[in-house]
Amino acid sequence: MSNDRVLLGHGSGGKLSHDLIKDLFVRYFHNPFLDEQTDSALLEIHSGQISFTTDSFVVDPIFFPGGDIGKLSVCGTVNDLAVSGAVPGYLSASFIIEEGFPLDNLEKIVISMVSEAKKAGVLIVTGDTKVVNRTKCDKIFINTTGIGKLAEKHKDISSGRGIQAGDKIIINGSIGDHGMAVLGARDELNIKSDLVSDCACLNHLIQGALTVSDNIRFMRDATRGGLATVLAEVVEGRDFGIRIDESALVINEKVRGFCELLGFDPMYVANEGKVLMIVGREDAKEVLKALRKNEFGQDSKIIGEVVADHPGKGWMTTGIGGNRIIDMLAGEQLPRIC
Repeated sequence: MSNDRVLLGHGSGGKLSHDLIKDLFVRYFHNPFLDEQTDSALLEIHSGQISFTTDSFVVDPIFFPGGDIGKLSVCGTVNDLAVSGAVPGYLSASFIIEEGFPLDNLEKIVISMVSEAKKAGVLIVTGDTKVVNRTKCDKIFINTTGIGKLAEKHKDISSGRGIQAGDKIIINGSIGDHGMAVLGARDELNIKSDLVSDCACLNHLIQGALTVSDNIRFMRDATRGGLATVLAEVVEGRDFGIRIDESALVINEKVRGFCELLGFDPMYVANEGKVLMIVGREDAKEVLKALRKNEFGQDSKIIGEVVADHPGKGWMTTGIGGNRIIDMLAGEQLPRIC
């Protein structure tokens, strides 16, 4: 590729497109399925059920402490599969790129995607590239779709059909890191911060927990809307409630300070490396032990439990002994954090 910028011709389907695909995407995403370069990848999935998800990533800025839009796109899709109880296997990657985008930045993003896919043990097997006129897209957007194998015994985890009073609520570490790291990286704020995103693929962490317990009733990654929104969604319209203990939450002091400075509530700030689990009381300690063996679960804690009273409502016992209702995020708190 002799040019150092993405041109409209890179999306034309002609030689520039061919060279971009061959010299960048195939070069880095290389695997037997992708190398066929057919319109559809032919995959081998030996499973009665599959988990299938898709997500689009438009984060601003595209490079932030702890990650970039490429790492985020792989982690986000891998985690969506993993919290359903599935073993992620294959991803697609589609790029919408603004004319004039630096090719070296595109290469950094692709390398980041390859690195995360390798860590997660997944293959990027197909994709697409479109180039649009300047100002028609803000630098680069990425869509990733994922497929994973789902065991029959895990098929109800996504819906949480098995949740019952007495179940324990677990999260694998601190909250709010990603949203605050992205916000701190925005030039217009002119704020110096060493906050780092928690962006990570959690499939190995989650599989470790699933191997020690058949009583993981529900999992969800606490991304947009934060932990509070996930908890509110879990209880909505259900015959049980949730109570969590504010003092049990892990919040990085720098995140807490940044939130206080800018008027944000860490409960509603996005995470990209946190999974909320609801686990049968009898297995909670074993699951906690398994999570803490993984690098992304060393700060895992039980933060609350499912209760029979106040059905359909989430409550938090505050640090001063009061009670606070946990509602969903209303409106847009942090634009473009994923």
